[in-house]
Amino acid sequence: MIRLPILVFGLLFSLQAMAAELTVSAAASLTNAFRELAPLYEAKHPDTKVQLNFAGSGALLQQIAKGAPVDVFASADQITMNQAQEQNLIKADQRSDFVSNSLVVIVPVQSSAAPASLEDMTKPAYERIAIGLPASVPVGRYTKAVLEKAGLWAAIEPKMIGAQNVRQALDYVARGEVDAGFVYATDAAIMPDKVKVAFTAPTEAPILYPIAPVASGANPDAAKRFVDFVHTDEAQAVLAKYGFGKP
Repeated sequence: MIRLPILVFGLLFSLQAMAAELTVSAAASLTNAFRELAPLYEAKHPDTKVQLNFAGSGALLQQIAKGAPVDVFASADQITMNQAQEQNLIKADQRSDFVSNSLVVIVPVQSSAAPASLEDMTKPAYERIAIGLPASVPVGRYTKAVLEKAGLWAAIEPKMIGAQNVRQALDYVARGEVDAGFVYATDAAIMPDKVKVAFTAPTEAPILYPIAPVASGANPDAAKRFVDFVHTDEAQAVLAKYGFGKP
């Protein structure tokens, strides 16, 4: 009488143990959205367990280049994914853009004033400005490009408090450790009680996020299914909820 439940439990345990792992390395700005998407994907594919890894896109690329076991790479910019493609680290024929974003300037919510333009950020009131490190963080590259086009990078670079990823820049502003910061609109939206958007900084090129299976991934079929999944109406609705636009 008691063996059947034990056998059933053992079978379920065995099935869970057999579930293949799918490791998805994604840009830090995708953290909240992908944490909601992962269980939705798993519900459709119960034989797969999604493991999420978030960091600045440049740091993720370095991990993959050094042999980290990754199946899917989602970057916040084209440059990083281009570098991955040039190194033959991704399956280029399965690469696609799946969301868009925008660059905004934020200040602590308790700030009595906020800049109305890029030029305002050269004023003494803004002594410390959180900016992602342009060499490795996409939001930093977008920021530098915008400021260079406006002829303001030389004036603002000395005020820069470098961030390892966009979420660190967001945290600096949320904690009031800086006077302002450049982040994505999606990041600003998750902390409305801590930060407020001063203005949107228009970028010369649209901010599009590419995604692709990693060439050395151990689970290529599941990787392709995940890449296809983020384009579905169900996944796009979740991404839209977090402020991402269509590519």
